[in-house]
Amino acid sequence: METIQVVLDAKLLTAADLAARRQKVNRSALIRHALREHLKRLRELELEELDRRGYLAQPQREEEFRVWEEAAAWPEP
Repeated sequence: METIQVVLDAKLLTAADLAARRQKVNRSALIRHALREHLKRLRELELEELDRRGYLAQPQREEEFRVWEEAAAWPEP
């Protein structure tokens, strides 16, 4: 692992220390976990945007999803 310096305002640092205490981890572990989760969410947003652009560029045709709508329909009692 690498050691870095990060500047935080006092309120954020206090909140981080409180959260770390509640989670029973040290400040560094809390920040590593938060950063991993944030980067994961950013990647998910990027992939969602790629999907959105793909469907805008080449929209689904009705016949492509009609089959699945019929398969997903609840059977009549």
